[in-house]
Amino acid sequence: MKSTVLLALTTAAAGVMATGALAQTAWPERTINVIIGASPGGDTDFNARTMARYFEEITGTGMVITNMPGGGATIATSAVREADPDGYTMLFGHTGHLIVTEVSGLADYGIDEFEICCIPAIDQGAVFVASAASELTSVADVTAREPGSVTFGTEFGGYSHLQGLIFQEGTGAEMTIVDTGSASEKIASLLGGRIDVAGIAYGAVQDYVEAGQMVVLGQPNEERNPLLGDVPTFAEQDVDFVMNNPYIIAFPDGTDPEIVAKMGEVMAQIAEVPEYAEDLEQGFKQPVAFLPQDEAMTRLNEIRDAYMPYREALQAAR
Repeated sequence: MKSTVLLALTTAAAGVMATGALAQTAWPERTINVIIGASPGGDTDFNARTMARYFEEITGTGMVITNMPGGGATIATSAVREADPDGYTMLFGHTGHLIVTEVSGLADYGIDEFEICCIPAIDQGAVFVASAASELTSVADVTAREPGSVTFGTEFGGYSHLQGLIFQEGTGAEMTIVDTGSASEKIASLLGGRIDVAGIAYGAVQDYVEAGQMVVLGQPNEERNPLLGDVPTFAEQDVDFVMNNPYIIAFPDGTDPEIVAKMGEVMAQIAEVPEYAEDLEQGFKQPVAFLPQDEAMTRLNEIRDAYMPYREALQAAR
C-alpha cells in the first residue's frame, strides 16, 4: 500500500513537472545536506529526519541530517547562510531559529536573507507543564502565587523565552524566568524540582505526565490538538495565549528558484502520504500541516510582526 501511494504521487508530480519550467533543472542529483540547529532526539530533529526519509522514497536521493546545536541555532543558520547556493545545503528550522533570534538580537539577519521554500509542518504539540513538586495544577494556581515565586525554565533569547513572556502578559503572572538550556535540560530541571514550569513538546514529557511527575497546564493552540488528549487550550482558561511554531525549509540566498520550487513540490507530496501522518502522530502528537512558499512567507511575516514588540525584553535578558 505504501509503495503504491508513493508511486502514484511520484508519477503525478513527474507529469506536472514535465509540462513546466521545473523540468529544466536537474535536481536532486546527489545527497542533500540538511542542517538543523538542534540536538538529536528533539522535535526539530524528528521532523527533519522524518521528512528526509520520505524525500528519499519519493526522489531516490538521500539527505544527510547535520545537527549544529548552540548559539540559539545561529551556528546552523549561519552555516546555511554562508553555504554555496547550489541546492545541496538546506536548513530545516523553525521560527525560533529564524525569527526569534532576529528579534532577540542573537542574529543580525532573518528570513529575508534566505530563500524560504515552505512551511513543511507546524508544531501543535507544545504544552506548558508544571513539576509535581511545584503543586501547580492550573493557570489559576500560577496567577495566585506571589510574584516571582514561580520559576519558568527557558533558553534565554530563544522561542521558549518568548513563550514565557507572552504567557505572563496573557495571565498577568509574574514569574522568575531562568536559563535552563535545551529541552532535555528543562525536563531534568522539572524532575529535579529546580524549576516549576516550562514550555515543551508534549511527546517529550508524556510519560512523566502519565506517571504523575508533571502536570499539563494547557496547550497554546487556537483550538485543541486532539492528539494531545484532554488538554485544554489557554483560551479555554480565559488566557490570551495562542502560539504555535511553524517549521521552515530554507536555502541559501541565491539558490535557483526552480530548485526551491521543486523542494516545495516534494514536500507537498510527502504531506499527502498517510504513513507520514502516522509517524508525526506517534512521534510528537503533531497533525500534518503544509504551507507553500507564498502562504509560508505571509505567515512568517505575520509572526515576525507579532514578536517584534518583545524585542527589548528578550534583548535585556541576554
